Amino acid sequence: MTPQYLRDEHTFIPIEIEENDIYSGVLKVLHEIRPEWPQEHINLKVFTDGLTNKLIACELKHTKKIDSNIVLIRIYGNKTDLLIDRTAEVRNITTLHKLNLAPEIYGVFKNGLAYQYYPGVTLNVDTVVDVKIAALVAKQMAKMHKVELCVDIKKEPMIWDKIEQFLCLVPEPFTNSLKQIRFANSFGSITRLRIEFERLKSHLIRTESPVVFAHNDLLLGNVIYNESSGTVSFIDYEYAAYNYQAFDIANHFNEFAGLSLDDMDYGRYPKKDFQMFWIRTYLEEYLETTETEIILSKAEEIWKDTQKMTLASNFMWGIWSLVQFEHSTIDFDFGRYAEIRLNRYFESKDAFLST
Repeated sequence: MTPQYLRDEHTFIPIEIEENDIYSGVLKVLHEIRPEWPQEHINLKVFTDGLTNKLIACELKHTKKIDSNIVLIRIYGNKTDLLIDRTAEVRNITTLHKLNLAPEIYGVFKNGLAYQYYPGVTLNVDTVVDVKIAALVAKQMAKMHKVELCVDIKKEPMIWDKIEQFLCLVPEPFTNSLKQIRFANSFGSITRLRIEFERLKSHLIRTESPVVFAHNDLLLGNVIYNESSGTVSFIDYEYAAYNYQAFDIANHFNEFAGLSLDDMDYGRYPKKDFQMFWIRTYLEEYLETTETEIILSKAEEIWKDTQKMTLASNFMWGIWSLVQFEHSTIDFDFGRYAEIRLNRYFESKDAFLST
């Protein structure tokens, strides 16, 4: 039976795209949402920079090049429904699209979405520190943080329940014995990680950071910069939910390190002067003021909260990666990614908590 939220808002396509037959599945989806497109004129390009999902750009060839001739199709990764509330994801994208903050969904199929293409390029470790682009990102995040969802959704931070959910999904033991040995050598036991989580939560739950509607996964590949229009757009709202304002900012700063396992470098984590510039720019939009005294006072508070929430970000994605280490079929060393994120957490814990 088709879920109510799909019947109300979107075209539901009763198709599941098989991992070993992506192209024919994609063409079936396009036949439903773009029946006027001749299949022999459709060009498909698979993007490879996603960690959990497959993204396919579908372009109608032999026509004047316009954005409406491109559709993006995202196929959910294996077992990602264990981690993500897909109903909430579609609801959130739909809400944000009405506010011009997210792409339009053209259709929903059993294991993915078809949605609007945003022209531009994703950020990288160089462009994310360009002050012109960084200011656009800060203002766009502030706009999102002012969104209010419907009244029946509790305005509570997602971070604690989400980490608890991830911890419950880390297998005891891993089904692959070599993975279990690697996990034990790197992290000891799931009990150790649970104890660490409770310690972290006891420190951070006292934060007075406002709870806002946050993206929660603003890595570089989820920010599209359009140079010709001078705008940025956010994509991939799988983890969007109410959360601490400082978490969303901290999580974005963590991503300055990059995503490539061979080139992740926390030496790129922004220095305080850059963070303060970014936060002040954010506050001008969030508070809708240019009053210097107000912004400077609030910026220092947010900066302090952000340093602490950096820990929650690294811990969450480290545990997330351990779940992927068990379940994902994507060619990516999730064990190594977990080691990088959790090692960063342990190495920086004392310094950030003392801020």
